[in-house]
Amino acid sequence: MTDATPDIDQPTSQPGAEPKTPMIRVLAQFAKDLSFENPSILSAQQGTQSPEIELGIDVRVDPGSPQEGIFSVDLRLSAKAKRQDAVVFIIELIYTGIFQLQDARQQDIEPMLLVECPRLLFPFARRVIAEITREGGHPPLLIDPIDFVGLYRQQLSSQRSSPGAEPALSA
Repeated sequence: MTDATPDIDQPTSQPGAEPKTPMIRVLAQFAKDLSFENPSILSAQQGTQSPEIELGIDVRVDPGSPQEGIFSVDLRLSAKAKRQDAVVFIIELIYTGIFQLQDARQQDIEPMLLVECPRLLFPFARRVIAEITREGGHPPLLIDPIDFVGLYRQQLSSQRSSPGAEPALSA
């Protein structure tokens, strides 16, 4: 009796074969742009109440070489801390990843770029924000996890009302 199991390394392009699992390869990741303003550090150190934090989130995709499955994804995080009417600090970060998508179906590419890629970048961007705010003389700003699936769903519903927009997420 012989085993008729296919070789794992063989491509599965035969009819009836299971499709390959889509993969995301991180080719590079880096801080593309970083700005930190600390306009009133002396008065900020004297305050006893925690500042209010306004957080902004944006995801942008640049189709670098779509024929090779290579894309650039920018995760843009911004935070403005205010105490009463005084700005305590402002931080803006663009954290970029260069990704290669392999074996992805056309309908899976957009969610991979706008959900999975930012999800992979977020812990690193969060750490940069925390370290810079700490180095600026403030307690580290630890951003809560972001629901990229929820943001993507919001974007889909807004696209239905205004079709033709570029792939991006904002909150």
